Amino acid sequence: MMRKKPFILLVISLLLILVGSFVASQFNSANGDVDVSRIYFDTPRGELSGLLYKPDGADQQAKPTVIATHGYLNSAEMQDAQAIEMSKRGYVVLALDQYDHGHSTGTMEKPVPFFSFWPHAIYDAVQYMYEQDYVLKDENGNGVIAVSGHSMGGFSSTHAVMLDEADFQESGIRKIYASLTMGSDYQWIKALGFTDEQINSSYGPRFSGKIAGQYDEFFFDAAAAGAGEPVVKKDYVSTEEGQGFLGNPETAAAGTVYDVDGGKRVIYQPNETHPWNHFSETSTAHAIDFYDMTFADYSNLVTVGEEGQTWVWKEWFSFVALIGFFLLFIPLIQLLAKLPFLKNIYTKKPEPLPEPKTNGAKLAGILLVVFGALFPALFFSAYYGGDFYGMRLLRQISMIFIAISAIVFIYSFVKNAARNIKTCSLIMLVLSVIQYFFLKNQATLIATTEMFGAPTANPTVYWAINVALVTLMIMVCYHFVSKKPEGATIQSYGVKVNVKTIIAALLTAVIAVVAGYAVLYFVDAVFKTDFRIWTFAVKTFEGQHVIAMLKYAPLFLIYYFVIGLSVNMNTASVKYDGFKGYLISIFHFVGGLVLYLVYHYGLLFMTGTAGYPSQSLASIIVIGLVPALAIAAIFNRYFFRKTGNVYVAAFLNTLLLTMITIANTTLYTIL
Repeated sequence: MMRKKPFILLVISLLLILVGSFVASQFNSANGDVDVSRIYFDTPRGELSGLLYKPDGADQQAKPTVIATHGYLNSAEMQDAQAIEMSKRGYVVLALDQYDHGHSTGTMEKPVPFFSFWPHAIYDAVQYMYEQDYVLKDENGNGVIAVSGHSMGGFSSTHAVMLDEADFQESGIRKIYASLTMGSDYQWIKALGFTDEQINSSYGPRFSGKIAGQYDEFFFDAAAAGAGEPVVKKDYVSTEEGQGFLGNPETAAAGTVYDVDGGKRVIYQPNETHPWNHFSETSTAHAIDFYDMTFADYSNLVTVGEEGQTWVWKEWFSFVALIGFFLLFIPLIQLLAKLPFLKNIYTKKPEPLPEPKTNGAKLAGILLVVFGALFPALFFSAYYGGDFYGMRLLRQISMIFIAISAIVFIYSFVKNAARNIKTCSLIMLVLSVIQYFFLKNQATLIATTEMFGAPTANPTVYWAINVALVTLMIMVCYHFVSKKPEGATIQSYGVKVNVKTIIAALLTAVIAVVAGYAVLYFVDAVFKTDFRIWTFAVKTFEGQHVIAMLKYAPLFLIYYFVIGLSVNMNTASVKYDGFKGYLISIFHFVGGLVLYLVYHYGLLFMTGTAGYPSQSLASIIVIGLVPALAIAAIFNRYFFRKTGNVYVAAFLNTLLLTMITIANTTLYTIL
């Protein structure tokens, strides 16, 4: 029976993937009434890609069209709520990857990369879609196309309207019929040099809407953003900018439609955060209502007034497939380990260490686990967002450690102290100097460069390496002061193995990840879905993502190896040999980050001001880190217990989670 377990688990995981993906595809394609395909097309600025949702009959009768796109960290799949709901109602929908996101590549020069991907992405897509026979034009040649986007996609949509209106002055044709933005105001449009008046006048007679979450972390309160603390509750319709968009009515109200310049404008204000817009029946209902109003005159071509949403079922069944995907690696690695060379991943399982004998030793162990979990969260805003006071404190602490380590090291030689003291103080001195270098050069190390072109991954890996350094310093002290007297050696933590084991572990992880992604590409080809829940997704990628993964992987390996080692050290006794060990492992990886989110967003919803009001992007990054690191914790614990060493889990977590990270974020091709 034991020999059959991996095969049984393999079958279960594949069934979860196939059943989840099949059902998700049925909701994604309206039970086959909508053809979903990935398209690529060249533009003057590179190559754009997207998921095209084309209802039955669109090739015979052109349809009103929606072009929807994502924000800074995401890809086309994040627009599945609009794509599913509108395509099943008869609209053609293009869910677009912006330049340097997903499957799209920007080839323009990037002196300031941030301004390369979004200003023209939507409008370039409009040019392409306008020429397609299945996209409706009116009798005067005007396009019946709505543009929509979240966050940076919203800015791209607004700028597309401005570009379209400028072209209209010469051609007499408007290709964009309507625009709906989510999670974006005018902040970055004005960074291009435009004023509120210029932006508002560009809407002309179009239908225009905004979904402005009251708890949006970034936008809709210029005063809060100007003060550097934007994570507060907002009321966009009461602001000068919001009222200007609505035509400066005497009393502006959310959800009310206003006639402005021959068009109609509306602002919706759900009680949502920035990323919540993606996974919200409320925001999706607002979008449906907006399009019902916008395309009411085309009710012969699309369905208007249909209630009910089905996109969420696609999300839940994609989540079932996601569970199956991660479950797949457990039996897959067990089966790979039956091969002649790969069986070397198994080493002698370290003997559990005895329980700490004194209350002081017990307390020290508990405190170290708690500190190891809390430290990464307490200083996340400093490492990721460059908080001045946090970074200054960290540098000061680092300098103190350098001084203390140097003094102890010198003293140990003068007094001919025990070898443990000499070794410990020397290691601490070296690590403290390395950490100070990292802290001192933060701006340089997180900069977007040709070598490291993922701007959100750079501060994440910077955080990870710094956490690894601090954790390693704690481990060194804990080992020499507490664990070594208990009989612990380097072998007790699953580190000391032969070279064959390390090579076998790496090969096993590589083969497993390739096999896992082969299953994903099969699902993508057959079902046109991926594995996801909300913002956490495993998706297909292009060649540039593989190259980037190989660059980032060695850096992330430092984190997964050290943190995995730390967990093994703190759960090496008999007491943690079972389920409790998994809980400790998960707490060690994400406990502090979860508390960070509870504190940050709890205060935001209770008081109107977040726990870290200056941390907009950092808090959203933490949301994505929690599930990724929880999975890493489980893999780390499971494969350590099975193989007796840390290497299989460290390599697997590095390769798998680095690729997931890189494929789901901005990746600039620097010229």
